[in-house]
Amino acid sequence: MGEEKRGLRHSVVVEERERLRVGGVLDVPHFDEESIVLETECGRLTIHGEGLRIGKLNLEEGEFAAEGQIDAVTYAEGGAEGRGSFLSRLLR
Repeated sequence: MGEEKRGLRHSVVVEERERLRVGGVLDVPHFDEESIVLETECGRLTIHGEGLRIGKLNLEEGEFAAEGQIDAVTYAEGGAEGRGSFLSRLLR
C-alpha cells in the first residue's frame, strides 16, 4: 500500500484564509490550534494560524482538510524522523 501512496498527486487549496484542502498527504506528525504539520508528496508542509481544526483526514486517499484562521503555509524538505505520526502513536 505504501507504494500506492507515492503515486498520489499533491495539491493545496486555500479558500478565503479560512478553509484549506491538501491532496497527496502521507502523514500528520503534529497538530494543535496554532499549527498543523503534514508530510506530503512534496515534503513537509506546515500550516500556521489560529483556531485550526482538522475537518477531514483520509491517509489512504491522501486527503486532508482544515478550518480556522490560516496565516501561513510553508514547505520544508525532509520527512518524519522515524517517530511516527501523532495518530499512529495514539493508536499504539
